[in-house]
Amino acid sequence: MAVVFKAPKALCDVPMHYCPGCTHGIAHRLVAEAIDELEIEGRTVGVSPVGCAYNNYLYFNCDMVQAAHGRAPAVATGIKRSLPDNIVFTYQGDGDLAAIGTAEIVHAATRGENITVIFINNTIYGMTSGQMAPTTLLGQVTTTTPYGRDAKLNGYPVRVCEMLSKLEGPAYIERVSLHDVKHVRKAKAAVKKAFQVQIAKKGFSLVEILSTCPTNWGLNPVEALKRIEKEMIPHYPLGVFVDTELEV
Repeated sequence: MAVVFKAPKALCDVPMHYCPGCTHGIAHRLVAEAIDELEIEGRTVGVSPVGCAYNNYLYFNCDMVQAAHGRAPAVATGIKRSLPDNIVFTYQGDGDLAAIGTAEIVHAATRGENITVIFINNTIYGMTSGQMAPTTLLGQVTTTTPYGRDAKLNGYPVRVCEMLSKLEGPAYIERVSLHDVKHVRKAKAAVKKAFQVQIAKKGFSLVEILSTCPTNWGLNPVEALKRIEKEMIPHYPLGVFVDTELEV
């Protein structure tokens, strides 16, 4: 019988702690598949800070390092500079990367650090009960914006890809989504390319992945996937923002 699908070797065969309908698990699989296909498991180091994915060390069959909240790019920089032949990636949420970790990601990008960043954007603080995040959409109800995010009070949502694309350091930046099979396949290609950019020593790469948080959004899993398409993508358009290969 032909094998059409199998679990990635770089992903541990253990139950995950994520809520039903959360797409962190899909994102994990895409990272693991890229590691498998590029045959880099033995020299890959992942860095996870605080957030829903804090315990990635339980899920990935590669070396994993725990970082303080927002500091994953700094820790990854240290690892990569001391072990330049290793492949180093961070796995960060929007409440981490785009809030307390804003300075870290901006400076890692502007330096062109040869690391790969997997950025999960679900427009909310998922781990700590659903507070407003930097990426929370205008009008979105959270535990700290019970009447919806108001630009006059809370400012506007941060578009990370657009912000970093203005810097000279990044080699590859793309925003993708996990709301249907077609876009999951595109997300896989983007994640793999981000690792390939690092392997080729071209510099900083980041893939922003629009993801769900059904629990804190107050939606069921199907409704949450539809929200990505109907509400998130209009504000966070998909596509490639930086690709130095195309610019040459």
